[in-house]
Formats: sequence, C-alpha cells, structure tokens
Amino acid sequence: MSNKTLENLFLYAAFGFAGVAGFLLLRENYESVFIFFVLAFVSYFLSFRFQVKERLDQREAERIEQETNELDFNRNILQENRSLFDIEETNFDKQAEKQPLEK
Repeated sequence: MSNKTLENLFLYAAFGFAGVAGFLLLRENYESVFIFFVLAFVSYFLSFRFQVKERLDQREAERIEQETNELDFNRNILQENRSLFDIEETNFDKQAEKQPLEK
C-alpha cells in the first residue's frame, strides 16, 4: 500500500473510533469511551506519521536528484579537461611585435 492510502485509512479509522467513543459517551459506558478515544488518538497520529513520511521521502528524492545532477556536471567538466574557472588563453609571445621606445 502507498503512504497516501495508509494515511487515509488511519484517518478514517480515527474518525470512526471517535464516533464510536461519542456514541458510548452518550450511553455512559466510560471505560469503553476511554478505549475508543485512545484508538482514535493513535489512529490520527499514525495518519499524520504517514503524511510526514511522504514529505520526507519527497525531499530525499529531490536531494538525491540534485546531487546526481551535480555529479553529472562535475563528471562532464572532468571529461572535457577543463576547470570551472577557465581563463582565456593569453598569448605572451606578442612581445616581439612591440616596438621599443625611442628616446
């Protein structure tokens, strides 16, 4: 089952248990009310847990994708034998073209 399905399942169970607890409260069966209230409480937080887990999985996938893209970029740079800070080649042999200053 997916996280979204389990999240919805536990959320519906929480509302169901809360409804049963409300009904038993009207019937003045306080021991059962406590049990169903605890079940509703636990079910709600389990649904919340699956929601948080889904977000964490999504962030982890984005982080892995970003790291993969960075590694691919660095690998391409290394394969082309150039650095990230390429400087244009400067030809210093043009000194011969300059004329000496005459006094």
